[in-house]
Amino acid sequence: MQGGPGCSVGYLIRLPRSFHLTQDTVKIVGSSNFPVKVYVMLHQKSPHVLCVTPRLRNSEMIDPSFQWHGPRGKIISENSTAQVTSTGSLIFQNFEEGMSGVYTCFLEYKPTVEEIVKNLQLKYVIYAYREPHYYYQFTARYHAAPCNSIYNISFEKKLLQILSKLVLDLSCEVSLLKSECHRVKMQRAGLQNELFFTFSVSSLDTEKGPKPCTDHSCESSKRLSKAKNLIERFFNQQIEVLGRRAEPLPEIYYIEGTLQMVWINRCFPGYGMNTLKHPKCPECCVICSPGSYNPRDGTHCLQCNSSLAFGAKACV
Repeated sequence: MQGGPGCSVGYLIRLPRSFHLTQDTVKIVGSSNFPVKVYVMLHQKSPHVLCVTPRLRNSEMIDPSFQWHGPRGKIISENSTAQVTSTGSLIFQNFEEGMSGVYTCFLEYKPTVEEIVKNLQLKYVIYAYREPHYYYQFTARYHAAPCNSIYNISFEKKLLQILSKLVLDLSCEVSLLKSECHRVKMQRAGLQNELFFTFSVSSLDTEKGPKPCTDHSCESSKRLSKAKNLIERFFNQQIEVLGRRAEPLPEIYYIEGTLQMVWINRCFPGYGMNTLKHPKCPECCVICSPGSYNPRDGTHCLQCNSSLAFGAKACV
């Protein structure tokens, strides 16, 4: 794939965690016109980054020699983290965020035995990326005891315990983000006390959960989806139970129809999403480039002219 000087090409390697790259799985070629962007998931094996253009890949080269230089200087074939094959391909076995940067391959070759040696420089910008840290944020309202009542506090703790236990086996956790009590003037009625709960449901690393597992069902998005369904069912069941009660309503109860949910994406510090800069990896949390940083769990890298490294978490 080639284009003019203003073009940019990106390659995203997004594979299931149980899938391992083989020697011939993915191969990326360069361009003599512009740096090629390559995205490699953190702590994973990279594709083969070839030291050829599309045209040269399908051509014969006499006595080719390849030399790779990265952010830390010349890359030798015996390097334990980055390897250069006999045909000039660059491969990373376990890509770390500190390996992100500009990589240049210097290629020397003869098109034919009779012709003089030709030289070519191919540049790649290789970025570490991570899956977003996403979670569900829920809000719900309860009819409450008077706002200064200790019963509201004990109910809040009990509700959090129930929700946490509900999703525990899915290696998910519930965190209370906000709890407020307000007096609400009802339509054509008097005042009543209400509890406003905001809580999040996020997935833990499966190896940290109570039931470590590695199969396809343990993917974060699948576990979160199951947790969401369990929580929605829990609130629906409260409505059903209240509807079957013959006696008066309890002092604290869920207000039907107030459960709301939003899906929220967050990147880890030092990473961000940018569909304009990384159109080939729009939903990835890509390591922040020099000149930007992300100090917290926002979704974007912020501008910082004094930031000179990839993955900056502060602007100093």
